[in-house]
Amino acid sequence: MADLLRHHRHHAPGAGVIPVPHGPSTGDEHEHYPKSVSMDQQHAIFSYLTHPDDCYTPEGTYWADLPLKERVKFVNNVQNKEAWEEVKAIGRMMKEDPLSPVSWYWTNAVLPGAGLGLEGYVLFSIGNLEPLFRSTWPQCWGKNATECSANWVASVTYLEVIGIMVGQMAVGVIGDWIGRRWGLIQDAAIMFVGLLMITASWGLDLNGWVICYAWSLFFYGFGVGGEYPITATSSMENAVSAGKLSTREDRLHRGRKVTMAFLMQGWGQFFNQALLIILLLIFHHGDGNPPYGTTTTQWLWRVSFAIPAVGTLWLVYHRAYKMPHAGRQLAAVKKKSNVTGYDVDSLRLACNIFGGRLLATAGTWFCNDVFFYGNKLFQAQFIAVLSGPTESVMTGWIWNLYNVIVSLVGYYLASILIDNKFYGRKMMQQVGFLMCFIMFVVPAFNYEYYTSPAGIKAFQAMYFLSSFFNQFGPNSVTFLVAGEVFPTPIRASAHGFSACIGKAGALLASVLYNYIDTQTKFYVVPWFGLAGMLLTWLFLPDTTGLDLKEQERRWAYIRAGRDQDYHGIAVHPKHLSLWERLRGVGKNYNPELDRRQKIEDIREEWEGKERARAQKEAGGDATGMDDLSDDEWTDEVHHYFRNTREPSEKERAAAVTGKGGEIMMTPASISTPSSAAMTEKGDEEKPGSSSASSAR
Repeated sequence: MADLLRHHRHHAPGAGVIPVPHGPSTGDEHEHYPKSVSMDQQHAIFSYLTHPDDCYTPEGTYWADLPLKERVKFVNNVQNKEAWEEVKAIGRMMKEDPLSPVSWYWTNAVLPGAGLGLEGYVLFSIGNLEPLFRSTWPQCWGKNATECSANWVASVTYLEVIGIMVGQMAVGVIGDWIGRRWGLIQDAAIMFVGLLMITASWGLDLNGWVICYAWSLFFYGFGVGGEYPITATSSMENAVSAGKLSTREDRLHRGRKVTMAFLMQGWGQFFNQALLIILLLIFHHGDGNPPYGTTTTQWLWRVSFAIPAVGTLWLVYHRAYKMPHAGRQLAAVKKKSNVTGYDVDSLRLACNIFGGRLLATAGTWFCNDVFFYGNKLFQAQFIAVLSGPTESVMTGWIWNLYNVIVSLVGYYLASILIDNKFYGRKMMQQVGFLMCFIMFVVPAFNYEYYTSPAGIKAFQAMYFLSSFFNQFGPNSVTFLVAGEVFPTPIRASAHGFSACIGKAGALLASVLYNYIDTQTKFYVVPWFGLAGMLLTWLFLPDTTGLDLKEQERRWAYIRAGRDQDYHGIAVHPKHLSLWERLRGVGKNYNPELDRRQKIEDIREEWEGKERARAQKEAGGDATGMDDLSDDEWTDEVHHYFRNTREPSEKERAAAVTGKGGEIMMTPASISTPSSAAMTEKGDEEKPGSSSASSAR
């Protein structure tokens, strides 16, 4: 940057003050900027902020604006370079400590997704335990039950799903109202108490026990439901490390960060099924075949719920004492918007602006859960077709374990490719829905053949492939995009609403599947996959590779009533849905205007931090601005803003008369490079200008 600066030597002047006439050299060097700054000079100073090299070419062209051949080359170069850097980083870690990658995975995947892992463990244990309960207590869980109400037995599934739906909506609002950290702690505490209730559930008779068991699952489900919006938003906003939004890690690996937490749900299913098999062998004398005694069954299911209770208690401690900054990003946004409590205005505005996105996230989640939870809650019936009639629960459990392993492969492959700019979120979800549609519609219309010895292998392959593409597709993507496509103030609420509508799909499946046979299920289910694919194609934007901070920039313009004045990449056609493009949202995209606006937006942010720092040093209130570090800005950026800012009235007066009557002038008083001076004449008004600031 030395060639961009002019150097003067002076005698101890104030910051940014030039003596007139020029004083003698004292050896004390001072830097300031010329009266006007060219576009090339601005680009050299700000390019790392406005045009990061993982999204823009050296000439400042956004990757999605490049011709196809150049785009492929640029994206592959960036991704290959990043992959190589990660390999080298792993090598350095292992050189220092061979187990350090395990520690990294524990910190970045296991801990953020621990709640979802426990959710997967407990939620899917209901379907796993049902065959055992049916075999042990046929008078209660059988088709001809005599000692239990059929409605209460069915409510075990219904109340659990309803509890999840209530938790998703309530905790989504709580996460945006009170804060992410409170939501995280509350969820863990509720799940812990719920597990104690499930483990200790009892009754004077079998029907009384079923009632207690069902309501305990409802209470536990409330905490489980809250895990969806609160885990997704906190992972997305770097809750554990409280990092900034605009980082290379965020742009290249945000999807992986969230899905690595989400895939713990798959590990929860795996450990639940594996543990049930082990416990059955322990309590049933090493034999998995019936008959199963009531003592064996009582010990098995109670111990299987008691074990995750210990892990959940530790999760309460970890979130309460090891995650103090989980709500920092939300607090900063509220501080900037002068909002306390729940931001109702943002909710109303987001529903008007992003209604199509809400339809996409909620509608596709609904379609997915008809597939996913319907499959899991009634997997025993599907597996019975594969394995043939058997009275042993062990057979079904082993088949399910295979299915979970296939699903885990899908989870991990989704995590690897979800940030790939040529595949990414939208394509992954569309392909996943399409494959699930095919894997169910083919056997639906030739059911007898595929369930016969001649076609059973093909049926088995299609069943496992449907599980794979469900994870390597809509189940992973819906969890991510339901928070990612919405602004910070209402992110948890939007995610919670979408997840709640999704669970309505699971509730539909749990009710519907009780009244139709297996073949009819194959007739009904495929069309939800087709509907999900069409909703994704029409209403879901592709946020792969989009800087999350750009969405927040656009939201600031929307919040100020100036949506049409935003020209950045958040309205690039690549990152908009077909519905938004048809409505003309992308017509305002203009890279040149955006370049100019970005600098003024950064100036506004810089001035806000300077004011907050001065207020903090003066002992004033700087609530919500506790992170005042300057790691994001180089010295050149600081010098540029300090020497090109508009002087205050006090500074203007001081610029005319200095100490001892000496006439002094700041660079601003000589010729302040205003917004127009820093850019070409005729530019439109910037968000960072005084009039724009007053509009905010």
